[in-house]
Amino acid sequence: MDKYINTPITAEVAETLLAGDYVYITGTLYVARDAAHKRMMEVLEKNEKLPIDMKDAAIYYMGPSPAREGRPIGSAGPTTASRMDRYAPTLLDLGMKAMIGKGKRTKEVVDAIIRNSAVYFAAVGGAGALLSKCIVKSEIVCYEDLGAEAIRKIEVKDFPVIVVIDSKGNNLYETAIKKYCKG
Repeated sequence: MDKYINTPITAEVAETLLAGDYVYITGTLYVARDAAHKRMMEVLEKNEKLPIDMKDAAIYYMGPSPAREGRPIGSAGPTTASRMDRYAPTLLDLGMKAMIGKGKRTKEVVDAIIRNSAVYFAAVGGAGALLSKCIVKSEIVCYEDLGAEAIRKIEVKDFPVIVVIDSKGNNLYETAIKKYCKG
C-alpha cells in the first residue's frame, strides 16, 4: 500500500506503517553514517548532549557524493544499515523513530524498534542519482571534519522507501523469503 507521511515521525505514525508498505516521506531527515554514529556514542559516554535532537527523528544512512552545479546534493544512495547496528538501539531508546538504509538488521535492533514503536525503511540501493532528486535542501549540521560522513540535515519531498521492519517487528526480508520459497 502506498502511504505519504511527513516528518517528524511519531510513534503514532510509525504504528500505522506495515512491513511491505511503500512510503513517500516529506520533511526533514538527518544523514549519518558509521563515523558520525561512533562520535555520537562518544558524546553520550561523556554525558554530553547530542548535536541533533533524537525525538521523533529519522536518520538516513547515506554518504552523498559532491553536489553538481545547481543541485543541493550529489548521488544519495543508502548505506548498508548493519554497520550502524551497534549504535541504533541506543538512539532508538533516545527517541529516534525511523532509520533508512539497506540490508538486514540484528535482533537487538529489531527488539529496539518494537520497544520504541519505531520503523526501519529501505531505500533502493543503486538508485542514488534518482533518490537525490527528492532532496530539495542539504546542510551540514555537525562533524564537518568527517567530510561525506558529517551529519547533514536534508529536506526531502516524496522520498521513496519501503517499510522493511515495522513497529511490531514484522520483517519484510523474512516474510518475502518465506512467500518466495512457497511459490
